Amino acid sequence: MFTLDSRLENDSVFVCDLTLCQVRLMNDKNYPWLILIPKVSEVREIFELPEPDQQQLMRESSQISQLLFDHFNADKMNVAALGNLVPQLHIHHIARFETDNAWPSPVWGVANALPYAKDELSALVQKLGALINP
Repeated sequence: MFTLDSRLENDSVFVCDLTLCQVRLMNDKNYPWLILIPKVSEVREIFELPEPDQQQLMRESSQISQLLFDHFNADKMNVAALGNLVPQLHIHHIARFETDNAWPSPVWGVANALPYAKDELSALVQKLGALINP
């Protein structure tokens, strides 16, 4: 049974479900940032997924990357599965801009998370959900 790690649940907001993954928005207004979490229990690494799930993950990751890149007019996409602090397999998709406060470095440890206002968060989640599943 799929259970979401509490740290992912606390730091992000549910957007929608895809075939394999749950899509969540990181509650950090510094960067447009979605996370894909395969709805498979006890998986820490991509290679632990069965091959059809690996391929589905790549399709869903590409879909989310393209959506963020196009919708936010990003300069670059950062896509990473680090999992050093949260071992549950999850893949970060971060739209980056040459003008963002971390450029060109990774976003971790540069600025404190800037949470969205409640109405702003709700509107963005609704908009992203509609773009992902039109």
